[in-house]
Amino acid sequence: MSAVLASQRRVERAAPMSRDARYREATEAFGAALARLASGYEADPDKRRDLLQDMHAALWRSLDSFDGRCSLRTWVYRVAHNVGATHLARHAGRRFVELEDAADGVDLEANVSRALLLEKLHALIAALPPVGRQMMLLYLEGLDAVGISEVVGLTPTNVATRIHRLKAALAKRAREGGQR
Repeated sequence: MSAVLASQRRVERAAPMSRDARYREATEAFGAALARLASGYEADPDKRRDLLQDMHAALWRSLDSFDGRCSLRTWVYRVAHNVGATHLARHAGRRFVELEDAADGVDLEANVSRALLLEKLHALIAALPPVGRQMMLLYLEGLDAVGISEVVGLTPTNVATRIHRLKAALAKRAREGGQR
């Protein structure tokens, strides 16, 4: 069992926790994912830091009402999704292309190749409509159709169909060199 799932189950089975303790557990398990999601919503590094801070603040505030009816993972992603959607609405018309930075390492050629592929993927995802972009970001975070449906408010079947179509569209655009 992965450390994230083990931590998630520990949090959900534990006796009632204080908001601060639950926040520490949530950020240990999902903090890196929140940073990646913020990168998916915001390309500008300063605004990305502000967005990530907003996500963390909203998560902390929301944990008093977390009752365990959904998994902690779903709760965290839903809060991040809501903050990200609000951010997108406030900044409509801007480009949001960052998912993650290129990895550091000694193999410069591999890093450059990876960076170019990520740049192409970022550009393709940025061209998607907001709901499609949000679903692809969650899919890339490893959520399945059921998990994504809990976050974006669509049925799992609808999400699975849309993800399939989005992947096909992204693959087609990639083959065509990014042209629509």
